[in-house]
Amino acid sequence: MTTTAQTAPSAPPAPAAPRRGRTPAAPYALLVPAVAVLLVGLGYPVYWQVVTSMQQFGLAQQFGAPPEFVGLDNYARIFTDDRLWAVVTRSIVFCLVNAFVTVAIGLGLALLMRAVHRGVRVVLQVSLLLAWATPLVATVTVFRWLFDYRTGVVNWLLVRVGFEQAAGFAWLSQTLTFFLVATFVIVWMSVPFVALSLYAGLTQVSDDVLEAARLDGAGPAQIVWNILLPLVRPVLAIVLLLQIIWDLRVFAQIRLLQDAGANVSETNLLGNFIYELGIGSQDFSGAAAVSIFVLLLTVVLSAPYVRSLMKEDAA
Repeated sequence: MTTTAQTAPSAPPAPAAPRRGRTPAAPYALLVPAVAVLLVGLGYPVYWQVVTSMQQFGLAQQFGAPPEFVGLDNYARIFTDDRLWAVVTRSIVFCLVNAFVTVAIGLGLALLMRAVHRGVRVVLQVSLLLAWATPLVATVTVFRWLFDYRTGVVNWLLVRVGFEQAAGFAWLSQTLTFFLVATFVIVWMSVPFVALSLYAGLTQVSDDVLEAARLDGAGPAQIVWNILLPLVRPVLAIVLLLQIIWDLRVFAQIRLLQDAGANVSETNLLGNFIYELGIGSQDFSGAAAVSIFVLLLTVVLSAPYVRSLMKEDAA
């Protein structure tokens, strides 16, 4: 009697390790021209600002005198100046207030454009584009006329509705009302970009999702907060980040409003303070030091939003 030996099944062969292909060089080669342009267009000016901030560079150097290396003395001199920290505080508050007000109004207009009839939406979009396309100098000039203390429409309307103390009120001579007018200018010029960008994001939300939410009993406020805003959150974060950067670097609008009789020392923002140091006082090294500080401040204010965007991309 013979017995058949039971053989254990052999283990399946281990899968071969995937061969790691070579990374193609073509994408990196295509990036070289763009990186070179950025290094020349952005890197060189930043490098020159850093070098100038560590030198004694004034009016004499503008006429050929060799600059003297002073290390961090310019930073120590500028950062111990109380005027700088007053301007920094003023600039950060102005920047954050304007950025959040602009995004809030832009979001409201974007929601309105999604809700209204097509004809009304086209009128709103054309109006926003016209406001956005108006040159900066023209926009500031119009607001200076509106708030002129002698012939301004705003004072005339306030007097007509019963505010007699508004007669002859100089909006641009008082610090608080100066920044109120400046906020009107900045928001007026920035809202179109925010509104159109957010509206473009809202158009990507499917109507089926909103209809399903309505069938489940969701009201308009719940749809906005629980559906629309979470879906357009990446666009909202980007436009808020851009507004913070742009509003921190405001210069021309403030400068043009100051020419109407404002107190320059109490209404300067960082851009205007740099201008006063460099052009007004011929302290180019101090202006360069403040410019580097503004660059670092922009990075600090932008870092939380950039970090959140990177986390979303990684997810």
